[in-house]
Amino acid sequence: MGRPVPTPSIAAWRAGALGLIGLLGLVLPARAQLAPEAVERVQFPAPAGDSGGTVSLQAWWYRPPAALAPVSGKDVQKPQPAVLLLHGCGGMLNRRGQPAERMREYAALLNEQGWHALAVDSLTPRGEKELCTQRVGTRKINQNDRRRDALAALQWLAAQPGVDGQRLALLGWSHGGSAVLAASNLRHADVAATKVLPRLSVAFYPGCGSDLRGGYRPATDTLMLVGKADDWTPAAPCQALAAPRSDASGGREVRVVAYDGAYHGFDSTVPLRLRTDVPNGVYPGQGVHVGGHPVAREQSRKELLAALNKAFGR
Repeated sequence: MGRPVPTPSIAAWRAGALGLIGLLGLVLPARAQLAPEAVERVQFPAPAGDSGGTVSLQAWWYRPPAALAPVSGKDVQKPQPAVLLLHGCGGMLNRRGQPAERMREYAALLNEQGWHALAVDSLTPRGEKELCTQRVGTRKINQNDRRRDALAALQWLAAQPGVDGQRLALLGWSHGGSAVLAASNLRHADVAATKVLPRLSVAFYPGCGSDLRGGYRPATDTLMLVGKADDWTPAAPCQALAAPRSDASGGREVRVVAYDGAYHGFDSTVPLRLRTDVPNGVYPGQGVHVGGHPVAREQSRKELLAALNKAFGR
């Protein structure tokens, strides 16, 4: 059985999006480039499977302007919250080997709030550039690796001067969104045993099927931002994950916000297109739709900042 034709059509969606951009100006303006001294490339070890070995992860640490200001006399900079950014299956780097636009944009958004941001590259240190075109089940890098990376990065962040280790958050997209869920699921022994956990977990359009099947016991309040039209990582499993459950949630709130007409990658400004090189999704072998949605982009950022402000006590 073939895939249904998306409703509304892509052409209609594009026309509507352009109209909204022109009439309402919902696309956020481009963020100012961060000063070179505000970004630092760092490395730290993470467990490499069950062998007892380690992998040296690379990450880009974006510090807010206040953290870089000179301190004199009795003035002491108050430690600030930090957010860990987890990339999707496309990897963290662009063709020039620098953090991709999404990472830079969100890091700038977080820095504007006075918060630190750490963007971790899980692929390059393991010899991979992307996972999107690889079938699920054949990938050399899986959610166990991503979960271990996230836990190691949280511990590194909590130990940094100027970072408030009691106010950390996880933020991920797609494959990285699934990693957010995995790294905050107490059903995993390493999550239950870790000494550093975030206050909030935020996942943009994650794949929720694995946690739904295996059971999900959140270690943190969790927010999932998904598109109702997503045919790569569908909204329904995430909505089921957020539904009231009989198992103990420890008082943690698991919430999902779903956006009408939004596809995978709705928080970007890239035009909607069909990716036929992706073998996974709701209709395997028929490709998946990816592209920005101006209304969902704007609203999801408001949801993100509201949730972070609440978690960080602002």
